[in-house]
Amino acid sequence: MLTPTLPWWELVLRGAVIYLVLLVMVRLSGRRTIGQFTPFDLLVVLLLSESVSNALAGGDESLGAGLIVAATLVVLNAVVGLAATHSRTIEKAVEGDFVMIGRDGELLKHVMSRHRVSEAEVNEALRRADCDLQDMRFIVLEANGELCVMEKKARP
Repeated sequence: MLTPTLPWWELVLRGAVIYLVLLVMVRLSGRRTIGQFTPFDLLVVLLLSESVSNALAGGDESLGAGLIVAATLVVLNAVVGLAATHSRTIEKAVEGDFVMIGRDGELLKHVMSRHRVSEAEVNEALRRADCDLQDMRFIVLEANGELCVMEKKARP
């Protein structure tokens, strides 16, 4: 029950490889996957978790193996977070950066399409900001998937 059937280092290696591969996959899937989950996005995340669960422990169902893999994932997450706070390059690679999707009342449709942002989502962000499209100075898609609207300054 407590003693893993696989060597501890194999469990650590499995956890590290799966963590890094999933990190790359989530980053490649785009900002909207990370930010606001739709029911489809949530389903994908749940299925991803289930699909790698056996690979993490290599068929070892002992409590010890589960704890080793869990500890590996927590330590890796802390190391990546620490590295991101000390390096802008790592931070951008892991967390991403904002993208401008509209400027001076004009939407950049090709950028919206590339980042899978619909006009309905932009209109919702404009309503939340109480800003009309023609009064918008910038709309940016933040790294966390949120749409941020900056209004033009009113002239005195």
